[in-house]
Order: sequence, then C-alpha cells, then structure tokens
Amino acid sequence: MKRLVLTMLLLLLAAGCAGQSDAPTAIENYLKAMVAKDRDAFVKTFCAAYEADAMTEFDSFGAVEATLDGVSCETTGTDGDATLVTCAGSIAVTYQGEDNQVLSLEDNVYRAVPEGGDWKMCGYQP
Repeated sequence: MKRLVLTMLLLLLAAGCAGQSDAPTAIENYLKAMVAKDRDAFVKTFCAAYEADAMTEFDSFGAVEATLDGVSCETTGTDGDATLVTCAGSIAVTYQGEDNQVLSLEDNVYRAVPEGGDWKMCGYQP
C-alpha cells in the first residue's frame, strides 16, 4: 500500500513539473505569433485578463518588420498561480526598411498561467 501511495505521489509530482515546462513554450509561441503578425495564432496565446495589453503589443508590430533572433525561454520561478519565464534572444525590428533596432528579451520576466487547459502569456512580472 505504501508503495502505491508513493508511486501516485511521484506521478503527481512529475505531472506538475511537466506542466510547468509548457510555460516557456507558451511565451515563445506568443512572441512568434506576434512578430509573424499571425492574429489567429496570437489570440490563442494570451490569458483573458491580458487581452487588451496583448492586442496593443500585437498592433505595435503592425507597422514594422520583425524577426526573432536566438530566442529560448525557461522557467525561473513562480508567483501565486503564475509561472515566471525569462527568455534569451532578441527581436530585430525594421521600420520602412530603415532604423534597425534590436529589442532584447532578457530584461523581461513573463508571467504564464494555465487557462483553458493550455499555458498562456499573462503579462510581465513588475
């Protein structure tokens, strides 16, 4: 009986850890859809509470060409129900063929939350 209980606890722990590992993927998907200007994919990547801000971010990339460079994200902690994620890499932005700018992703701490059975981008950690 003890063995069964121990096995069940280990399985639950493993399932919880596996779920958190999806949080970095959710942030990467958010960034990819945003720079690709793929509205249909983008609206599936953020939580309901962050919708207005997410759409503002999306619209800000409408007038520029943007590409992701070397993006990789990882879980760095938790805050309540949110998993905190940081990313390495950058977004290269070009406006009307000029004024190249590189936006580092390394200064941001993203908040990912489980919602509707998936992990979603839900803002930034202050």
